[in-house]
Amino acid sequence: MTRTTLKGLLLASSILGSAGLAHAEDVTLTIESWRNDDLTIWQEKLIPAFEAKNPGIKVVFAPTAPTEYNAALNAKLDAGSAGDLVTCRPFDASLELYNKKHLADLTGLAGMENFSPVAKAAWTTDDGAATFCVPMASVIHGFIYNKDAFDKLGIAIPATEADFFAALDKIKADGTYIPLAMGTKDLWEAATMGYQNIGPTYWKGEEGRAALIKGEQKLTDADWVEPYKVLAKWKDYLGDGFEAQTYPDSQNLFTLGRAAIYPAGSWEIGLFNTQAQFKMGAFPPPVKAAGDACYISDHNDIGVGLNAKSAHPEEAKKLLSWIASPEFADIYANSLPGFFSLNSTPVVMKDPLAQEFVSWREKCKPTIRSTYQILSRGTPNLENETWVESANVINGTDTPEVAAEKLQKGLDSWYKPAK
Repeated sequence: MTRTTLKGLLLASSILGSAGLAHAEDVTLTIESWRNDDLTIWQEKLIPAFEAKNPGIKVVFAPTAPTEYNAALNAKLDAGSAGDLVTCRPFDASLELYNKKHLADLTGLAGMENFSPVAKAAWTTDDGAATFCVPMASVIHGFIYNKDAFDKLGIAIPATEADFFAALDKIKADGTYIPLAMGTKDLWEAATMGYQNIGPTYWKGEEGRAALIKGEQKLTDADWVEPYKVLAKWKDYLGDGFEAQTYPDSQNLFTLGRAAIYPAGSWEIGLFNTQAQFKMGAFPPPVKAAGDACYISDHNDIGVGLNAKSAHPEEAKKLLSWIASPEFADIYANSLPGFFSLNSTPVVMKDPLAQEFVSWREKCKPTIRSTYQILSRGTPNLENETWVESANVINGTDTPEVAAEKLQKGLDSWYKPAK
């Protein structure tokens, strides 16, 4: 064989070898997110678990600062430079991305059957025809309490509204603890941990929320005014100066052991576990009367969608189907106690406080915050106005009836229910 022939054979074999390598090269998927707190969990737990079962697919979790995420993501999507997968905010922000054709329709994705209509509500079109993000996590509302304080005062976990106020009276009479750690200065706290926490018990969760959207109920109806009447009674149990008390003030009052009960979102669990030097427990919003159905705000918080311009849609769908699996749900929820899987397969939580919150799904009917879907698209914004009126009711500057009238009038000024 001549030297020239040998050279030619080596060159040909080298070209073929390179082509083979290029063909077998890994596909890299990038996930856009605002959850920079989750970077370690993705890098150390979630990505290795997925890659082990999906050779040839590499995943990069690339978060942006939460306050910059929406603007940065929109700019990248418009420029065609966004990652393959997009972490989805709940409701209108993501719906807008879908309507602009930035997010793909995932209705038929393998694994989407693992989620209930309520779980998918934050990432589904108004007509229910298309779902465009895989539901990933929710937060649950209720009350976190100081177990040591309850034991010392001989207080049982309150099941009914009457039990709840009897417990508050007992705590107040003793004088050691502020009964409820909540302030009204930041406004959203009064609405989110107050009105939206206890409200579903009175408007019957999804039944009332759907009726409000359809125009079959109004915020001036008794079922919507009653939670404000209950909230107005909280004023006597909030401690001195609650009108000037910020959200971090409330957190500190509770974790320092100065307050007995904290109207809560489950996202507090991780922080409270590191700060509180006492035993904690949790209970769901008390029912009006013994035997009534209980309701919880199990509010959709995080989803994941497919960038419609992804260069690797099939590989991205494999990752999305895995995110929709019970395996992902278990790893994610146990890595972030207080952010609960929306998967229909229950996840047993290793954190006892998180397990207490999630156990309410077995006995209470879930709903989402009443203002988040459709009803806050106009001006005045119903969500923001609910913050204001919830604080006003607790402060005593508006009666429950006046607050309800203001909210309904604002909604009527721009919202016309679909016929």
